[in-house]
Amino acid sequence: MRVPLTTRDFLDRAELVYGDRVGIVDEPDQPAAPLGGLTYREVARRARAVAAGLDALGVGEGERVAVVSHNSARLLELLYGVPASGRVLVPVNFRLSADEVSYIVEHSGAGVLLVDPELEGQLGGVTAKHRMLTGEEYETGLLRYDAEPRPWAEPDEDATATINYTSGTTARPKGVQMTHRNLWVNAVTFGMHMQVSDRDVYLHTLPMFHCNGWGLPYTAAGLGVRQVCLRKVDGAEILRRVEQHGVTLMAGAPAVWNAVLEAAADWDGEVPGRDRVRIIVAGAPPPSRTIARVEEELGWEFNQIYGLTETAPLLTVNRSRAEYDGLAPLDRAKALSRAGVPALGTRITTDESGEVLAQGNTVLAGYWENPQASADALEGGWFHTGDGGGVDDEGYLSISDRKKDVIISGGENVSSIEVEDVVFSHPAVAEVAVIGIPDEKWGEMVTALVVLAEGASASEADIIAHCRAKIAGYKAPKRVEFRDAIPRTATGKIQKFKLRESFWAGAERQVN
Repeated sequence: MRVPLTTRDFLDRAELVYGDRVGIVDEPDQPAAPLGGLTYREVARRARAVAAGLDALGVGEGERVAVVSHNSARLLELLYGVPASGRVLVPVNFRLSADEVSYIVEHSGAGVLLVDPELEGQLGGVTAKHRMLTGEEYETGLLRYDAEPRPWAEPDEDATATINYTSGTTARPKGVQMTHRNLWVNAVTFGMHMQVSDRDVYLHTLPMFHCNGWGLPYTAAGLGVRQVCLRKVDGAEILRRVEQHGVTLMAGAPAVWNAVLEAAADWDGEVPGRDRVRIIVAGAPPPSRTIARVEEELGWEFNQIYGLTETAPLLTVNRSRAEYDGLAPLDRAKALSRAGVPALGTRITTDESGEVLAQGNTVLAGYWENPQASADALEGGWFHTGDGGGVDDEGYLSISDRKKDVIISGGENVSSIEVEDVVFSHPAVAEVAVIGIPDEKWGEMVTALVVLAEGASASEADIIAHCRAKIAGYKAPKRVEFRDAIPRTATGKIQKFKLRESFWAGAERQVN
């Protein structure tokens, strides 16, 4: 017997087994009316009301629904309700500019656009056939409780469930097609490796738009985990929520945990969650000292994974093992600083250039409307990650370099080419190269090396302000250095490895 693996399975089980349990605690401080605590039965009812509302709008199976929102209960129910109905959800990064969001809505062909009320000021000009704010307009204009949703005619695990746009080596983001099978396998494998149970309480410190919250909303629902929505990352607020809700599990980039460590230094009394909380870290390999501080100063268990938007994201896992129990804190932290061993069902290798290649059921189906990029990424039956690394004798992967022209700052991908295009549009700029340099807070700092046009003048602040007016703030350079010339090859290609050398000199790896 073969039963299709679809995302609906997770909320169906939550409703059946944990229907009377509070499954979602909405963010209390938001412009829309918060939903408070919702039982999983109520979440399932609302997810069906979403599907019925899309029926009423005439949105068919396979059609795209885009949403731009901070973390919220409404965004979670869209992650459950839209794909479960055979439609495709397009969660969009709320930090993007109006032009960037408009491109994604148009490129994905989304016929429905849902926008967080807080973002209306900046995204008011972004349109779609059906458009509404995720507040009262959403409650009265979309949700339909008076009709049962039309069932998905032929559930297919290979159908696209979500399209997640990611910055890569091109100026425009690419739409990663995640199938129901991709998301199902990721969620179940994640839950197994992190030993998630119905006794856990999960705090959404990770943006839900990012790889669908790494797929953990599905894991949490299927296992009856209470989910607490956090709208904006703040170290002290994370500690308060951990204390208030009895949080046991969180996920996020190293910058999140650096903020928590800073807040913990000023915390009055025992840091909440000691010997109870476990965190999952990805986005960049953190320094061993940071790992040791998490376990010593916070008393939280550190876990690392490695993956990409294109892999749902889980590729490798590094959890503390019984063999590490007797190690000194820094030795243990060093062992945990590796990206990890392949998750169950995943294969990892490197090619002759040192690029990390992966095979597994979490690897994307392809890039939306981009067959050439899909063929390049999946050449030879392996997914080409664009990261450089090596596998040691124990089977652990370590990431040491980045083969593609991407900077990871605060856990978010930034296309160097996209930023260069924006810097170059400043009238005083004659040449520019954008690189990532090591930064303790952000992992890597977006840095622009600029040659000014003859007779022109511009300050660092001028260049940064120009960029922030055109692209998302996290993509804009945080540092600008002016140079007399930028080294190039005989064919005119910028030699970025030479530009990076002085900043990364002495570093064990060329990523941070």
